[in-house]
Amino acid sequence: MSLAARSTTFAQVDLRLIRPSHVEAWVKAMAVPTAGRKRPLAPGTIKTRFVNVRSVFRAAVRDGMIAVDPTTQVRLPRLRRREAAMEIPSPEVVRRILEAADPRFRAFVGLCAFAGLRLGETAALQVGDIDFLRRQVHVRRQVQRLDGRFEIRLPKYNSERTVHVPDALLQMLSEHVALGLPHDWLFAEIEDVPPHQNTVGHRWRTTLRRAGVTDVRLHDLRHPYASGLIASGCDVVAVQRALGHTKSTTTLTTYAHLWPSAEDRVRDAAAHLFAEVAGSGEGTLRAEQA
Repeated sequence: MSLAARSTTFAQVDLRLIRPSHVEAWVKAMAVPTAGRKRPLAPGTIKTRFVNVRSVFRAAVRDGMIAVDPTTQVRLPRLRRREAAMEIPSPEVVRRILEAADPRFRAFVGLCAFAGLRLGETAALQVGDIDFLRRQVHVRRQVQRLDGRFEIRLPKYNSERTVHVPDALLQMLSEHVALGLPHDWLFAEIEDVPPHQNTVGHRWRTTLRRAGVTDVRLHDLRHPYASGLIASGCDVVAVQRALGHTKSTTTLTTYAHLWPSAEDRVRDAAAHLFAEVAGSGEGTLRAEQA
């Protein structure tokens, strides 16, 4: 909300005097490069900021401060289709990133890649959240930074959950613990506080340079995790719970294009039936010949 408010070009205009043209000029300004920003903002980012600001105008209408919401009918840049916009890091890319990661950062990357955790959720993990015996990671909190302070909150969308993780990830976590943990926070380094997002971002960029990889965000590691679950036959609810989405519709909106279509299922079922019939006939024929 703070980023959205600061980005507006009409912040000093009386609320009652703001017109649709003010909002349109702001949207257009976000869609072009500036002296302080080499690239235009992505359509998704523009939409997020617009929705945040629009909520203020709608509240003002409800409170009777203004008669009309000036954001109504303002057109936003078109969003790319998710299947076209989503770039899923390949297994080779993820392997190179893991190999290039510093030993104290490797488990952080592993949790994002093989458990689908968000950055804030990973940063807020404590040693007690790892159940090595049951092979589970308990996501109970996230860390958020604001004005130099940090707050511990429930995970995004209150998505407290238990993630069932593979033995290889547990081995990675045990190796991390063996390096020595001065505090309860799994990834704390100097102070008894979880790592700062800026620190994580710096380590991530350093790791990408070592790996020779570009244009991959830490958050993008959730995509191969989700696609792997889908490819293994997990249903929508299972993927939703693993990723911490509040609704299954969110999971479908994001990853629907990765699920096999009805046509694919019909084709596969028919192929399986054909294989069974052909195999059965071959066995009968051989029995008769014998």
